[in-house]
Amino acid sequence: MELIDEEGAVFARAWGELALGVHATAVSKGWYENRADVPGSIALMHSELSEALEAFRHGNPPDDKIPEHSGMAAEFADVIIRIMDEAVHSGLDIPAALLAKMKYNDTRPRRHGGKTC
Repeated sequence: MELIDEEGAVFARAWGELALGVHATAVSKGWYENRADVPGSIALMHSELSEALEAFRHGNPPDDKIPEHSGMAAEFADVIIRIMDEAVHSGLDIPAALLAKMKYNDTRPRRHGGKTC
């Protein structure tokens, strides 16, 4: 998928605004009073992915907190929220990295040269 510069810029602005809001919420809810270090933050992202796997294993029912969305969707949202928060805290430019990685992946061979999964 080739993204033109303006689409990438719109995405980056939207991501940045959302990420700042996510981070502000985390700070206002006290998550920075005894904040986990970066490895701990990454472990929490991983735990959200594990919760998405469990939702899948149980037939992906509606989430208990936002029942208009499935458990997997809610847990994937939690992963993104944690990534946005960490990105703001650590000064990481995730939108630029994502767009660069997508562009790089377009150049890779089918199944990255024979990988099976």
